[in-house]
Amino acid sequence: MDSIKLKARAKVNLGLDVIRRREDGYHEVRMIMQSIGIYDVVTMRKINDNSIILKTNVSYLPTNENNLIYKAIKLLFDEFDIKQGVVVELEKYIPVAAGMAGGSSDAAAALMGINKLFDLGLSDEELMLRGVKIGADVPFCIMRGTVLAEGIGEILTRLPNFDCNHILVAKPAINVSTKFVYENLKLGEATKHPDIDGMIEDISNKDIYGMCSKMGNVLEDVTINEYKEIEHIKKRMISLGAINAMMSGSGPTVFGIFPDFKIAGKAYNKLCEEKIAKNVYLTKTFQV
Repeated sequence: MDSIKLKARAKVNLGLDVIRRREDGYHEVRMIMQSIGIYDVVTMRKINDNSIILKTNVSYLPTNENNLIYKAIKLLFDEFDIKQGVVVELEKYIPVAAGMAGGSSDAAAALMGINKLFDLGLSDEELMLRGVKIGADVPFCIMRGTVLAEGIGEILTRLPNFDCNHILVAKPAINVSTKFVYENLKLGEATKHPDIDGMIEDISNKDIYGMCSKMGNVLEDVTINEYKEIEHIKKRMISLGAINAMMSGSGPTVFGIFPDFKIAGKAYNKLCEEKIAKNVYLTKTFQV
């Protein structure tokens, strides 16, 4: 195999709870993570000289060691003493700094691609152990589907599939620093924690209304306080027929779960007309 093309899937958080801040500065979380139909395309091709060449359709993305794709490839090249090189072409469609794990998913695709291109023989579990060195979301982006994430996000348990063909995703024209959000998160008695266990039970029972009623993201307390447009998009989605709407990750992307495709389609058209978000997508969940 001399070349390979992979789809790097975006994610949303159906539920995101932060349990505590650990002594090492990281936060312990419990999240239900869900792959969706939006994806970047990562094409990789072997070359003879020992170099990593990264090209992308987004001019402001770094193409050196500051890019997670580059870091993922170098990690495997160094470990397995690979003497050949690779050219990577990244077609970026997942919004940047959006709370949708775009960079992590690209890195996961790079790990999987190098594993296949150079016949390293690593299992997904072995790739995930290496992926967490690059970012906490990378192991999930290798596993994909519907997953419970614990620890700092690296302890993963596969859940029954959450199938939904009518999800609306909207990213306003702002970028949010994950570091800023976690540094300003204040957990206390007033913190409203989502019912993650109840959501898992509803997913198992295919009770979409029950699950949506329990959705929650504790990081909204920080991000919405800084960016009121996130709350505006949430309320607008619900007014347009969403069962519920919530911010994904540390934001600013908002997603809404709709009861059927027709209602979701009308909401998509409305959000596009009103231009309250920079990027709007009508998509569905993705399962492995």
